[in-house]
Amino acid sequence: MPHVVGEDTSGAAPARGPLRRAIESDLWYSFTRSPVTVVSAAVTLVMILSAAFAPLVAPHNPFDPATISILDSFYPPAWMEGGNPRFLLGTDDQGRDILSTILYGMRISLAVGFASVLFAMVIGVTLGLVAGYIGGAVDSVIMRIADVQLTFPAILIALLINGVARAMAGPQSYDQVVLVVLVLSIGLSFWVQYARTVRGSVLVEANKEYVLAARLIGLRPWTIMFKHVLPNVMGPVLVIATINLALAIITEATLSFLGVGVPPTEPSLGTLIRIGNDFLFSGEWWITIFPGITLAILALAVNLLGDWLRDALNPKLR
Repeated sequence: MPHVVGEDTSGAAPARGPLRRAIESDLWYSFTRSPVTVVSAAVTLVMILSAAFAPLVAPHNPFDPATISILDSFYPPAWMEGGNPRFLLGTDDQGRDILSTILYGMRISLAVGFASVLFAMVIGVTLGLVAGYIGGAVDSVIMRIADVQLTFPAILIALLINGVARAMAGPQSYDQVVLVVLVLSIGLSFWVQYARTVRGSVLVEANKEYVLAARLIGLRPWTIMFKHVLPNVMGPVLVIATINLALAIITEATLSFLGVGVPPTEPSLGTLIRIGNDFLFSGEWWITIFPGITLAILALAVNLLGDWLRDALNPKLR
């Protein structure tokens, strides 16, 4: 019916904004109906914000020599006999506040985790798109490399890359590039999952009508892959990235625990656990236990979010 001037259109349904569409989506409904997921998301958000704003939240700066005194070393938690109220979770062998070192350490762990996952996702998604769309010898070479890498544990590959980088950079220069080396070693250990998943999805999408239409009008293969096919295969990629974030944080902690990660002067959670492990059996258990608990809670919360996202994005699992 044509619109008549002066006609009352107040009864027309208002347009829904992005926020309202998100709240009314199946994904949000699934999220709010899972108490475990809500708690996991809240814990993850609190830990990320605490790490991001560590200079504002932490009661002390554990990496400022002017504020550290060796006389404050080995204080137990504040609620134990001999504890100091200034140090809620106690201090380590250098007199650094454990709570503050955990907050600052999470910054490094999360930064390495996010960067390595992003690096692995870029490499894996790109190679998966190329292998699935182009096929032929290119597909065979990429997938055979992926198959070979799958025969080795990720931690061994990360140790190998880390060792090669340490030998090339030298002991003095290594500490300056250690974060970059960690990101590269962990990222190169996890790209295979993205490549194999994206390749399988591309093989399905490549025969659909919109891809055939894009070819018919003369679009370039790279345009079709990244502009048309990629958005339709990102669901599984996001699930893998969420789960791999926890694995990347644990891998970084393992490398640091083995002594090939970040230096003790600016430690991550793994370095804090390694430092505290030297004093575990002498009675100073809090130096390693509290960073270990923090690492376990962070990894568990992120893993639970990944499990929920996998179920929510796969209708067959609902």
